[in-house]
Amino acid sequence: MIDDIKKDAEVRMKKSLEALANAFKKIRTGRAHPSILDGVMVSYYGADTPLKQVANINIEDGRTLAISVWEKHLIPEIEKAIMKADLGLNPSSNGDLIRVPMPPLTEQTRKEMAKICKAEAEQGRVSVRNIRRDANSDLKDLLKEKEISEDEERKGQDDIQKLTDKYVALIEEMLKKKEADLMEV
Repeated sequence: MIDDIKKDAEVRMKKSLEALANAFKKIRTGRAHPSILDGVMVSYYGADTPLKQVANINIEDGRTLAISVWEKHLIPEIEKAIMKADLGLNPSSNGDLIRVPMPPLTEQTRKEMAKICKAEAEQGRVSVRNIRRDANSDLKDLLKEKEISEDEERKGQDDIQKLTDKYVALIEEMLKKKEADLMEV
């Protein structure tokens, strides 16, 4: 039973880490990367469809993304969708290819992006701590029902605390990497 609670807690903590990684992908650094456009949805025959399902996204050079659209009538729709995504990007098309230049980040913009990263990381830490609280609560319930001893509960709580510390450290590591990417000129 204790092992099930620990496994469940670890699975949920991994999901929190993945959610943070996805949030960090959406925060752009000065370099071009196709994952920046992951959240862009295009109106495709009346249904909102992810951009990567209607076009190929490639890196043309360090600061430009090239989007080759499979159906030419979608080019204006894709341009509108990128503008609406509020990523600070201005796409331009030349017939059958859309280019999305990445504007260089100013010092002010870098600091704002770093603040956003810190807020996302804090949400991740809070999520991990909430999972710890839930797992500890489950252990206390087992103790009340006399299914485990106090020693087993204490050991289970220690194990869950170790898991929590591990995932909080991973979140810190991810935040440092992202901040280093942002502050790199």
